[in-house]
Amino acid sequence: MSTKTRRQYTEEFKAEAVRLVRDSARPVAQVARELGIADHLLYRWRAEQQQAESQGHTRPSMHAEQEELARLRRDNATLKQERDFLKRAAAFLGEGVPMRYRVIQEHDRRYPIRLMCRALAVSPAGYYAWRGRPESRRAAANHTLLATIRVLHQESRQPYGSPSIWRALRKQGHRVGEHRVARLMRHDGLRAKTVKKWRATTQSNHHLPVAANTLQRQFTVPQPNRVWAGDITYVWTLEGWLYLAVLLDLYSRAVIGWAMGPRLTGDLTEQALRMALVTRHPPTELLHHSDRGSQYAAGQYQQLLTTHGITASISRTGNCWDNACVESFFGTLKRELVYHRQYATRSEATQDIFEYIEVFYNRQRRHSTLGYRSPAEFEARTAVA
Repeated sequence: MSTKTRRQYTEEFKAEAVRLVRDSARPVAQVARELGIADHLLYRWRAEQQQAESQGHTRPSMHAEQEELARLRRDNATLKQERDFLKRAAAFLGEGVPMRYRVIQEHDRRYPIRLMCRALAVSPAGYYAWRGRPESRRAAANHTLLATIRVLHQESRQPYGSPSIWRALRKQGHRVGEHRVARLMRHDGLRAKTVKKWRATTQSNHHLPVAANTLQRQFTVPQPNRVWAGDITYVWTLEGWLYLAVLLDLYSRAVIGWAMGPRLTGDLTEQALRMALVTRHPPTELLHHSDRGSQYAAGQYQQLLTTHGITASISRTGNCWDNACVESFFGTLKRELVYHRQYATRSEATQDIFEYIEVFYNRQRRHSTLGYRSPAEFEARTAVA
């Protein structure tokens, strides 16, 4: 039986958690639950950060800046709301008037009626007259079914297409045809997120010594903290590249260490490793697998592994399949999040990726290899810290 240890947090984690509260406008208690931490910790981190900020600003100027920032965020949220509906509405301009009325009705608590009518080229009077008529049985059934489809699609963060949604509906006991599901999803603009071309970031053209490929693609691991796998990827912002280094525990596929920065250096991988060491307290019989990149082969990184009794394993030259689990995570991250964003700054990208990893991926996203459990649910069976 494993002993549960007190979880520790890096300064990067604390800073991003506080920023998530500020930028998302969600309650502290809600963000704390999403991150799997006690809310009193998040309150304390926020107070500490406010105290630190006050040392460099006067209270009135800080308050004025915060008010101006809040106003800009509200204005931006309004513009985004209008843009979001117009993007949704474009798919229905070629549909019949009843379908456009249906779209308006489904969004009437989120957007102004006149804005939606103008976007879909229908009159408000016509919409209100349609809404007052009784709904047919078939239309009511489609309306209920579509609501369920949207929940399934949203819970998956939208990577599912109609075949996967249809199978999920059948599993829930719905007697419905696949073509009907596909038609409803098409009319509602629900599509599976797709994969874009991959680009390698490995800097393997070096003369540093590398370890053998001890892992040998044995990706099924019976216990936590027995095999960690790491790699680096990149995310484009209007400020330039943001690089992301991660470490996964192959037992649960959980991201146990991460670091982000503007340069592809050894410091990035070391930060991710140190985060994993702080949060997991691994035993000495741990295997660490990575590609042949110079960041992992560097003497300082290898010394850090040796100090903690960790054995290194390195992929073969030019063989991405030797580190397939981390490559798969990066593909999922980009397909479900990054490729659907246009980040203005590295800071914006960092916040978005932090929330994806710590709120969604580790605690909510279900994996077929884990019996359709999230990494957190899977690890809870063995009381992993």
